[in-house]
Amino acid sequence: MEFYASCPEGFESALADELKRLGLSHVRRLKGRATFEGELEEGYRACLWSRLASRVFVVLGRFEAQDADELYDSVYDIAWESIVRPGATIAITARGVTEQLRNTRFSALRAKDALCDRLAETTGRRADVDAADPDVHLLLSLRQRRASISLDLSGDPLFKRLPPAATRAGEGAHVLRPDYAALVLAQVGWTALCERELTADDYENEALPTLIDASCAGGGLLLEAVNILTDRAPGAARERWGFEGWQLHDAVLWEQLLAEAREREAAARERQARIVAVDIDPAARKTAERMVKCAGYKRFVDFCAAKPATVLDHAGAVAGAALVADTTETPLSLMHDAMTLIGELRRAPELASAPVAALTRDGLLARALHAEPERSIAVMPNNEEAALEVWPSLDHAAAAFEAATSADAEEQTADAQGEAADTLMPEPTATLDLGDGKPLPVLIPESEQFANRLRKNARLRRKWAKREGVSCYRVYDADLPDYSAAIDLYEGCPQTPGRWLVIAEYAAPKTIDPALAQARMLDILAIAPRILDVPAEHVHAKARMRSRGGSQYGKQGAGKGASGERANIARRRLPLIEEGGLTFAVNFDDYLDVGIFLDHRVTRNLVREHAKQARRFLNLFAYTGTATCYAADGGVEETVTVDLSNTYLDWAERNMRQNGFVGPQHHFVRDDVLAWIRDQRQTRNRWDLIFVDPPTFSNSSKMGRRTWDVQRDHVELLAGVSRLLAQGGHAIFSCNLRGFRPETRKLARAGVVLEDITAQTIPEDFARNQKVHHCYIVRRLPIEDAMAEVGFSAEEIAERTEELRNPEARKPRAAAPAPTQAGNGKSNFAGKPSPAGKSKKKKFYASKPKGK
Repeated sequence: MEFYASCPEGFESALADELKRLGLSHVRRLKGRATFEGELEEGYRACLWSRLASRVFVVLGRFEAQDADELYDSVYDIAWESIVRPGATIAITARGVTEQLRNTRFSALRAKDALCDRLAETTGRRADVDAADPDVHLLLSLRQRRASISLDLSGDPLFKRLPPAATRAGEGAHVLRPDYAALVLAQVGWTALCERELTADDYENEALPTLIDASCAGGGLLLEAVNILTDRAPGAARERWGFEGWQLHDAVLWEQLLAEAREREAAARERQARIVAVDIDPAARKTAERMVKCAGYKRFVDFCAAKPATVLDHAGAVAGAALVADTTETPLSLMHDAMTLIGELRRAPELASAPVAALTRDGLLARALHAEPERSIAVMPNNEEAALEVWPSLDHAAAAFEAATSADAEEQTADAQGEAADTLMPEPTATLDLGDGKPLPVLIPESEQFANRLRKNARLRRKWAKREGVSCYRVYDADLPDYSAAIDLYEGCPQTPGRWLVIAEYAAPKTIDPALAQARMLDILAIAPRILDVPAEHVHAKARMRSRGGSQYGKQGAGKGASGERANIARRRLPLIEEGGLTFAVNFDDYLDVGIFLDHRVTRNLVREHAKQARRFLNLFAYTGTATCYAADGGVEETVTVDLSNTYLDWAERNMRQNGFVGPQHHFVRDDVLAWIRDQRQTRNRWDLIFVDPPTFSNSSKMGRRTWDVQRDHVELLAGVSRLLAQGGHAIFSCNLRGFRPETRKLARAGVVLEDITAQTIPEDFARNQKVHHCYIVRRLPIEDAMAEVGFSAEEIAERTEELRNPEARKPRAAAPAPTQAGNGKSNFAGKPSPAGKSKKKKFYASKPKGK
């Protein structure tokens, strides 16, 4: 019989080796599969014991299939009555195309018709089709003019063997799939270590084969490692197989193989080994501990603190060792510490015999280990690009180094020997002395310059903040071009004491090596908390790097929390900070922005000062309502806060309540801002002071066909805002588009003039970046006065006046469609516009009758 085992790309070589160890013959490695030949027992053995295969197929036939008729005839000629068990349901999947068969669904349907017609002709009964859960699953493969059809012996994929707790919704999202775990373990020879017979010296020294998982993530590597140690057949617990609908299935033979597997597992109880697990991320370690406990493997795994000395103490004497890690899910803020731990363990003399295999991204681990990997395999765990990188043990590397640099190797040039040396032997790790007596390993030696600059900045900022009474401020803002990041320090108020760092990486130019830029970022994340005295768990990274669901590192600032947590933002326990005598809730975990823009500190205080001469205040694109709190503190009688996001409105209401501003005079409106402005222009509602801080851009799908661009759409926005100003009132308009240029002439034609107050609103801690935002006072004047103020000629003013007096004389203009707001935040929208008059927010600002 002809069989093949399918696998993900990158697994082929390891899968072929595994099948050979199972005793299968004529094994051949192909792309995405490995083929072998044998009797039924060999097919069963692959199903039962393969840890790397996704599925196992038996080839039923190969034939010509140039067109639909030839495909039908060829499939019909197969003796299906001797293949499909009577009463079994079927499903056929097609892959590939030929010149005339280019639709896989049609090809599968044509093959199914042939099969069913054959059964109807030979047995008098057609097979029932069950596409979701068939008893017999067939795969039709088409290529050029040839085709083959195979029976899936596995049923469900063979990698579906995690414990129930790991597959339950919300619990198993970060547990490494078993076949990927098996691939990692295969690279370090864990199976051979488990099968090793201990010597008298091993017993005397209490030395055991040892596996150290230095980044255990969700526990996937640990579960598979224990399965290998206990010699538990990966398919032993499966209750249903694809071969059960096959006429040639031999239940007696299968039971014999299961009994053999049970005997092997019983014999493996005599095996002895140590498995030590650590993780820099406490949440990941907690998940791993839960998974190991749910699988009943707690006695096999020793969890310990993520410190090299502690790990080595738990490992004890080793009789062969291996070091593995899965860093693909490690938070960016903890990545440096994780890589430092792996590097120190690899260099420990006690683990000189241990090869290293790690799932990683972007080549950063090679920089941490100061040695290029011996081999690198491109893989796709969780459907995201990653690499399985393998380093030999230091003992092996030393031997290879000696051979590569031996005087006897006369045929090698000096350059070749130097290259071999650089590849095989790790360089000494670079460390920094930060003055606390604890040397800090770094990936880039030049990071010492960053540490010196940050230390200087911190000292100066601390004095300034104390003098100004500021507790949350920017410490560093890309002072060194190579270390292009912003570092913000937040100090909690007495109710929630603590210190937090938010470190945001600026996008590196395309000319910079991405791996080098990310290595610098990791050094920043390691150095900053040490110098600024912030616990590692309070460091939050916001960086433009690849991550799960789009980028390993975007998730750190964009939606880590569950939707239920966001919905309960008003009741969640969040850190509280103080600014200007007011208290605000901040959220470092779930969003790109934490709930307050530090660069608007002076602007918010300006709102409070202006509010002292105002009665009614309106906050548009309100975000978390911090400006509303300042206006209320300034003494306005009434506030209206408008945003499209329910979450932000709940947050704004929480901030107001936190500061004692409650009552019916404070309104919170969920609505599309521009639509709401148009509605309010039809009423007598007017405001003395309006604050407008729209996002820069959005192409959110929730906006329908429209996009929002503050440069393109600000004229229409500010013209509408000016119509909501009471006599003598004014608005404060801000945006953070670096290259923003107000269309002053277009605004003047609508009677709107701007006064640029940007320079006086930039706080001292943002002085390096004078374009962090733009800020203007917005006033409404008679159109003639507004046009004269911005430099229109008398003739242009007269022409505009005539247009307004005689609308029919206006020159035709292309009407711009009204932009639609889709939430707030500085960089993106959220939420869905509600139909006019049907606001989903319970609280709304009702338009007052014109007669009132």
